[in-house]
Amino acid sequence: MAAQTSTVPFNLAEALKWLAEQDEHLKRLIDETLVFQLEIEEEQSPYEALLESIAYQSISGKAAATIFARVKALSGNGRAPTPQQMLRLRTPALRKAGLSGAKILAMKDLARKTLAGVVPALEQAHAMSDEELVERLVSVRGIGVWSVEMFLIFRLGRPDVLPVHDLGVRKGWSVTYGKRHMPSPRELLAFGERWRPYRTVASWYMWRAFERAGYAATNKILPAKASRKRK
Repeated sequence: MAAQTSTVPFNLAEALKWLAEQDEHLKRLIDETLVFQLEIEEEQSPYEALLESIAYQSISGKAAATIFARVKALSGNGRAPTPQQMLRLRTPALRKAGLSGAKILAMKDLARKTLAGVVPALEQAHAMSDEELVERLVSVRGIGVWSVEMFLIFRLGRPDVLPVHDLGVRKGWSVTYGKRHMPSPRELLAFGERWRPYRTVASWYMWRAFERAGYAATNKILPAKASRKRK
């Protein structure tokens, strides 16, 4: 049976109207591309979402999907192994599924911290602020700020997340605003103030701009300019 999904927990029409009024370039992008879509898996716990995030780190989506399907098969019920099951799984079995040593250590640390209450249950996560969740979850091995931001966007549907280190968002910004260089994270953070309180939606459209431009064009975008040091 397919996982149940839901739409975003904020007023999308209001968000699109607000962003179009604040930013002419973004308005054009919104008009020319797909309508914002974000499907949230209702049944997926924070632990399961982060486990999947670890599996997907640093490899292609297709390869990650294959590996994560093998990891789920180890549970025997088609879902991701529970924290208790993950701690009982032997390293050779996880290696055979395709996980690296680093990812195995990260998944087991995630399982331990879930059982210890560091990783919140879904209801608790909904009651926490973005900042609280970042501070709590980056204590898990292998989970950085970017992984938490993806969790905030794609599992919790938070409306105002701007992943300033995300390559797709940064290159999409360069495409949208006709820049030869990517913005630095600090520059993108400052620029993104005009998108509050809907920076998630703006980020989603930066990803669409990146995809629409294609790799041939986006590979030509230069790294962020080095900031000049004060004398």
